[in-house]
Amino acid sequence: IGALSDRIGRRRLFIVGGYILWGISILGFALIRRDTLTPLVGAASASAVAVTLVILLDCLMTFFGSTANDAAFNAWLTEAAPAGGRGSAEGINAMMPLVAILAVFGGFMGFDLSSEASWTWIFVIIGALTLLIGLSGIFLIRETEGVRRTEGSYLDSLIYGFRPRVIRENVPLYLSLGAFAIFSISIQIFMPYLILYYTEGLKMQNYVVIMAPAILLASVFTALYGRAYDRMGFARSVMLPLGLLGAGYVLLALLRATAPVFLGSLLMMCGYLGGMAVFGARIRDLIPEQRAGGFQGLRIIAQVLIPGVIGPAIGAFVLRDAATVVGDDGVEVFVPNASIFVAALIALGVLVAVMVTGWLLSRTNKTKEATSLEE
Repeated sequence: IGALSDRIGRRRLFIVGGYILWGISILGFALIRRDTLTPLVGAASASAVAVTLVILLDCLMTFFGSTANDAAFNAWLTEAAPAGGRGSAEGINAMMPLVAILAVFGGFMGFDLSSEASWTWIFVIIGALTLLIGLSGIFLIRETEGVRRTEGSYLDSLIYGFRPRVIRENVPLYLSLGAFAIFSISIQIFMPYLILYYTEGLKMQNYVVIMAPAILLASVFTALYGRAYDRMGFARSVMLPLGLLGAGYVLLALLRATAPVFLGSLLMMCGYLGGMAVFGARIRDLIPEQRAGGFQGLRIIAQVLIPGVIGPAIGAFVLRDAATVVGDDGVEVFVPNASIFVAALIALGVLVAVMVTGWLLSRTNKTKEATSLEE
């Protein structure tokens, strides 16, 4: 879809249309209930049909959501944020997902999640809000100046970012995507198990008391720290988030009392969101002009696909001998322990080693070039 928006030369159409269809697809979940399906397919088949419909609708919802946000909105933001101001914009953008999680936790704490009626209302509320956001885009979103249709066929636009010639011409961009993938792998080693670690590993049933303030403070930090990228550039601004992330890992791996766990969680969240902002701004700065849509797919491969496969696999391997517990949904899950933060720290160490090596090689090449010019 990102490549298609490049080909057509429009972002607003995909943002508005995608959000509207995204909201409608979420509303569709409210209709998948036993009382609505039983008269149509019979009581014996209702559960199997419901599961199938949920999977299909989830795929459809994800497609519309990725169309609206991952592809079109992020391409629009890349073009709308001015050069020299993308760090500030990305600081706000990077904090939004965790703020949204906090809003969902807080907004729906009063619902009885064991009741079908509660889930019906949850899907109606979220679907309606998403639909309204799409409609508001009609009035809020304006096409960015200078965006124009890319030349060539749609297939050309689709495969542009995978061509060896393009890779050779944009080496810093692809290196940044690779570094971002390693950063995100480190996050995904522990993130799927984080709440379980609080509730089962540490027996903290009031984990919201830790998560909520940590997310809020980290969000404020990220919104402010994005400006550091605009002032200092990538190499210098990325140091603090990586340091904070590593310090958070160390505290979470070594300590179990509430106060140090909160501090470790706060440092980890600041490093996570700050790193997202800095890497995101760096990638936006390096994307070739008029190709912002197509390269969002490569960004998602680096940020979501590769880390989403490798990170949890590493976490599961590390926890392979851990105790298990049956969760509220009846599924047996690991009881996470501190080893997931040790594994995440090792992955972070790999990232730092790669980045330092790249920096040293870059300085060596510059020195050689300077010597050749002098000669």
